[in-house]
Amino acid sequence: MPRGFSEQEKTNIKNSLWEACKQSWTRYGYKKTSVDELCRQVGISKGAFYLFFESKEALFCEVLCGVQEEICDAAIKAMEERRDKQGAAEALKVIYREYDRNNFLYGASSGDYAILMNKLSHEQRQKIERISCKSRKIFSEQPYLKLKVDESMAVSVIYSLIMNIRNKDIFLENHREIFDFMVDHLIDSLYE
Repeated sequence: MPRGFSEQEKTNIKNSLWEACKQSWTRYGYKKTSVDELCRQVGISKGAFYLFFESKEALFCEVLCGVQEEICDAAIKAMEERRDKQGAAEALKVIYREYDRNNFLYGASSGDYAILMNKLSHEQRQKIERISCKSRKIFSEQPYLKLKVDESMAVSVIYSLIMNIRNKDIFLENHREIFDFMVDHLIDSLYE
């Protein structure tokens, strides 16, 4: 009979699975990331995987929500450091750079992402929607910022800016510099 994992081992294994999933998802996508390969990277059996996650989709949902939560926290921190529209601009730059590091965040229109979403439970899809809703509100519900445009327009413009990352390989200049330029010039049109 195999020995059980200590609490510290459980924490380490779960964190390692999370990181391995994030790296593999970024590199290969959802469909080409296998539980077998994740287990091999972490050094556990496939049976042990199911002690930590009920399914591959449960792990992916946790990774997606966890990364989005980290990004929200980093954006809020940037905005708290400078409580004005320039803080909002800095928060957008933080978000863009995280999306650049984690390309699975902007693959929502890909078939790979659709396959994942179709396999998620209702509760998992709701969890993803809650974190998406939280991220949309970051730029519209700060008491020290006043929008010049309708909230839905502001959120749509911000989303459009961030999603320009999908075109980063065709820009003639460094995509981060282009994004920063757009944000720095657009922020005055969004906020008073």
